[in-house]
Amino acid sequence: MMRRFLPLVLFTCAAAFAHADKIVLVAGTGTAEKDVPAAQCALHEPFCTEFTPEGDMVIDEMEHGNRVLKVGKDGILHVIAGTGAKGATGDGGPATAATFNGIHNFVVLRNGDLLLADSFNSLLRRIEARTGVVTTVAGGAKKGFAGDGGPAKDALFSTLIEIALNPAGTKLYCADIGNRRVRCIDLATNIITTVAGNGKAGVPADGAEAVNASLLDPRAVRPDAEGGFYILERNGNALRYVDAAGKIKTVVGTGAKGLSGDGGPGLQATMNGPKYIALDRDGSVLIADAENHVIRRYSPKTGLITRVTGTGKPGNGGLNGDPLQCQLRRPHGVTVGPDGALYITDSYNDRILKIER
Repeated sequence: MMRRFLPLVLFTCAAAFAHADKIVLVAGTGTAEKDVPAAQCALHEPFCTEFTPEGDMVIDEMEHGNRVLKVGKDGILHVIAGTGAKGATGDGGPATAATFNGIHNFVVLRNGDLLLADSFNSLLRRIEARTGVVTTVAGGAKKGFAGDGGPAKDALFSTLIEIALNPAGTKLYCADIGNRRVRCIDLATNIITTVAGNGKAGVPADGAEAVNASLLDPRAVRPDAEGGFYILERNGNALRYVDAAGKIKTVVGTGAKGLSGDGGPGLQATMNGPKYIALDRDGSVLIADAENHVIRRYSPKTGLITRVTGTGKPGNGGLNGDPLQCQLRRPHGVTVGPDGALYITDSYNDRILKIER
């Protein structure tokens, strides 16, 4: 009897293994600077990866690179913005001749234009897809808090750390970390307003009005399809949610530093310096828990948190296998590609990884 069932057992195991997730390298770890296959190129502190409407991969580099890169269908990596030097120059001219200072992330508009969080310049800048010209959309030459209720061009930020579009592509949410606020630009009117945070440091009470609540340090923001948005707090070690009625609550994190709780309720989990969030196609929240060197997933349907990839210890081993056995080093980005695969910006390993599902 055992021999009769053994082939079936082996076939089932083999099928399960064949369909297991696998993590692979897609860019970085090479020596070339540009114009060769992406996996042969050197990346310099990549922080964010997104995709154009045509399916090209775009990567930004933070202050060790200060560039924006594009990988086309042919797999070749090209520089589309930044000389590599730190600065805030080049408006009105080609983005390739411009300088930036610590681009934390960017979004891709439906027409292919890029909006960049030029963070250490406290500027929101645009790269026009058709011409390659760079301009400043919002922010000034100095840090500050100004402009609410008026045009975004007159606004001031205190380190514009990350930005995100709502699903309709009509509103741009801005994590203004130094001002302890989340602000929103209506892209039709260009009017900017505060949607969360009163500028004071503190942990918001569940059920409070988000615009009147204290925040610790809103590091990332991500709107959902329900009219609400998530806020990730780096030193707060928490994920918060603001619903369509403007009420805030904590959904992940006790506030303590740690790496615990996988498989259990998000409210009982600990994180350590989380840096970035994205939404998967099922509405779950992907969290780059950077100082824990892992990517995690929070399900709003179940309230549970699970591990997606990373061992919890820094390193670069474990490629081409089980994502849970792959070592990361301070990942700052995660996104869902056009193919449904997850792309991990493994920042301090200077590489982009893909989880093939």
